[in-house]
Amino acid sequence: MKNTPAKPVILIDLNILLDVFYKREPFYELSARVLGLIESGKVIGFVASHSLPTLFNIIKKDQTAKNAKAVVSDLLQIFKVASVDQSTIKQALILDYNDFEDAVQMSSALQCKADYLITRNIKDFQPPLIPVMQPVEFLAIYSSSK
Repeated sequence: MKNTPAKPVILIDLNILLDVFYKREPFYELSARVLGLIESGKVIGFVASHSLPTLFNIIKKDQTAKNAKAVVSDLLQIFKVASVDQSTIKQALILDYNDFEDAVQMSSALQCKADYLITRNIKDFQPPLIPVMQPVEFLAIYSSSK
C-alpha cells in the first residue's frame, strides 16, 4: 500500500481573504490559488475565529450585512475555524510581537497545529514559531511536494 503524506495544514491571515474577496492586485491570483487548494480538499485550511467578525465588518461597510453574512457563511463551508480562547490569548501575550492581533494569529496557528501561517505581512510575525510565508512561497513548497 502506498504511503500518502498528510495534507498540509495552514492558517490563513485575514489579508489573504481580503485579497481574494476584493480581487486586490497584484495579490489576487496567488491568494485565490491557495484558497483553491483548500476548497478542493488538497490542503486543510483554518481561519482564526477573531478574523471572521473583522471580515464581516469590512464587507458590511462596502456592501450590506446580508452580503457579509453570505461571505462568512461561504467561508465556513471551506475553512475550519481556529478557536481563540483564554489559552490562545495568554500565549499571544507572551509573544514579543509589535501587533497583538498578529500574536493572536500566531497563537491560533499553533493551537490548530498548522504547518504554515500564510500572510502577506511576514515581517509582522517575528520571531515565527511556525513557518510564515506568502502565498507564492507556499504554492512553491506545495507543488514541489507533489
